[in-house]
Amino acid sequence: MVSTEVSTVRRILVEGIDSVSVETVATPEAATGEVRVRSTVVGICGSDVHAAHGRHPFIDLPFRPGHEVVGVVDAIGDGVDASLVGTRVVVEPNLACGHCTQCLAGRYNICAELAVFGCQTPGGLTDAFTIAADRVIPLDDALDDRHAALIEPLATPVHAVRRAATLVDGLDGKRVAVLGAGPIGLFVLLAARRAGATVVVADLLESKRARAQRLGAVGSFDPTASDAVATAKEALGGPADVVIDCVSRESSVAQAVDLVDKGGVVLIVGVAAGATAVPLDLVQDREIIVAGCLMYVREDVREAIDMLTEGLVPIDEFVTGEFPLDRAADAFTASTDPEHVKVLITVGGRP
Repeated sequence: MVSTEVSTVRRILVEGIDSVSVETVATPEAATGEVRVRSTVVGICGSDVHAAHGRHPFIDLPFRPGHEVVGVVDAIGDGVDASLVGTRVVVEPNLACGHCTQCLAGRYNICAELAVFGCQTPGGLTDAFTIAADRVIPLDDALDDRHAALIEPLATPVHAVRRAATLVDGLDGKRVAVLGAGPIGLFVLLAARRAGATVVVADLLESKRARAQRLGAVGSFDPTASDAVATAKEALGGPADVVIDCVSRESSVAQAVDLVDKGGVVLIVGVAAGATAVPLDLVQDREIIVAGCLMYVREDVREAIDMLTEGLVPIDEFVTGEFPLDRAADAFTASTDPEHVKVLITVGGRP
């Protein structure tokens, strides 16, 4: 085994949105088939914030976050290619079993036993962590850490757009409405435009609607306005072929059904807090497809990397806050501000 002796590392513990602390733990050692990664930049996900508030249905408090991770491999376990040491990587946090029906079909994002690194297991918001070698993806030096930190959160929208395209025979020339202009909604906008769609975006905040239009939405609307649906349809030139709901509340699902054309698709991307009412009478009467969307697979990660490498993601529109690891509590507080898009935590420099 190749190893660097460092006795302890810092790791972030979240017991609540007002209880984010730094704990000190023994430096992990890479086991067989694993690598050890020194974190450099970690993004705070909306799921992390929901979990910190105790509102995520699949993440229990306390938890040790960090699934949007960029770092450098500094040690390997037995059976791992030694050339990985010193390699800059991004983590794909899906921890799948590899043998269930879904995994065997290539859909390991919905593995029957799926766990997510940094959600159901301790994550990368730490100086160093270990993970299976097949969960890290080497990065080209042309992509800096701030851009690379957006790979993981971009991969979910890429997957959502790809899934939508399969349900409507491609998105080129199609009309798409995106509900929610947080990071996921804005990334969906970029991925849908790349696929050839015309996109309109909804959000409560005028500043976020303005950002969506700067990123190429043909229009935006306040979802609470009395003429919201009419405004969206006017901007699109008709009802949406696809509505991608990145909010996933009763009100947003109902609005999605009102926005979508007969025979269209409503794709649920946001994580609902629990059971949510759906207007099934209209779903049935209009033959609307309502489909779920969870995370992504390697194909989507590769496309996310391509989008970032091609310069399709203006970094300053997305990264709105940066904090060092010892100010993780402040970073979580900042992430609750709806004016922020993506908050990053810097952990360490490249060795």
